[in-house]
Amino acid sequence: MKNEYTVQSEKEHTARAMALNLPISTKHSVEICSHIRNKTLEKAKAILNNSINEKIPIPFKRYKNNVGHRKGNIAAGRYPKKASEYILTLLNQVETNAQDKGLNTDDLIITNIKADKGSRIWHRGRQGRQRMKRTHVEIIVQERELKEEREVKKEKVKENKK
Repeated sequence: MKNEYTVQSEKEHTARAMALNLPISTKHSVEICSHIRNKTLEKAKAILNNSINEKIPIPFKRYKNNVGHRKGNIAAGRYPKKASEYILTLLNQVETNAQDKGLNTDDLIITNIKADKGSRIWHRGRQGRQRMKRTHVEIIVQERELKEEREVKKEKVKENKK
């Protein structure tokens, strides 16, 4: 079975990484992904490191029932250490993929990051059996366009409309 990315993007200026069946909470992963989406790779790594060290919490906006409030400008938040560690390793993998492609790693932006439910395998124990948490995570990063490149593209679009 071939695992495909949900978003097909241009191959030149993007780098991708995917991890299947990670033993982390899907709800925590969804909240982390929504928080670091559209941020630079360095800023996302700093956010996850601060969450692992319990300095700055990850804001919980979707799955916030019975989640305590934290100091700062966020309401509900947590420090999902295990999920942050796995996603941080995936960010390091996508950075090395970008380096292999010859992209500038200082200008990488996380354009698409997504967490899905994985397979739920049975886990045996003293109380019988339970379903284990599994999560699929995929990341796509893209090089940031410079202002000059944007202006050139806008000029081409204007010329084509005339």
